[in-house]
Amino acid sequence: MILRPKKCSICDTFPFLDYFCTENEKHFLMLAELDSQFFLFLNGLHADWLDPIMIAITQMWVWLPLYALWIYLAIKQYGKRSWWIFLAVGLVVLCSDQLSAHVCKPLFQRLRPCFNSDLEEFIYLPKGMAGGRFGFVSSHAANTFSIATFLTAALRKKNRWVGFTLFAWALISSYSRIYIGFHYPGDIIAGAILGILVGLIIRKLFVVFSKKIEEKKSEQSVQI
Repeated sequence: MILRPKKCSICDTFPFLDYFCTENEKHFLMLAELDSQFFLFLNGLHADWLDPIMIAITQMWVWLPLYALWIYLAIKQYGKRSWWIFLAVGLVVLCSDQLSAHVCKPLFQRLRPCFNSDLEEFIYLPKGMAGGRFGFVSSHAANTFSIATFLTAALRKKNRWVGFTLFAWALISSYSRIYIGFHYPGDIIAGAILGILVGLIIRKLFVVFSKKIEEKKSEQSVQI
């Protein structure tokens, strides 16, 4: 089963516009077919020795050393103000996770590849079936890329290399979801775009909010 757009109400009112919807659907179905083929290619690049590694990589706990490193860098750069960074990261994850899991997936209802009966003879599932049936967009990709985007902007001033580790983590973690058969590449790309947008928006709000706090503190110190 692939993501299929519904016929719009405008075409019901103006039948002559149905041609444009039909053409758009053709293009959409073509993209979905390419997405499925690309998924089968990537999912087929597996090896027995790599299975346990990819299964571990897709779990968030395996990255604890990296989380500890980023926490250390945040505390080192921001000191007592670092708790604002942690609060913002929590908000970033909350927004990206809620949007991907509770808005996009119920809205689009695109089955994960592991639930697609057309692919069951070709798909490789080293971890078994996924929990949820719908996979567009990938919450893993949305969450990891939102964190990577926000923390790169927040920490790059004193740690220019940190962006490489963050986005490498996001890419590897997201690719593992294709390897274990839980997501199409399109799910990952859309999730990454959503995550990057969320990270940029929260970062912008964080900067504006921080400036207002600093200005308020400066006014109070002048009055004293």
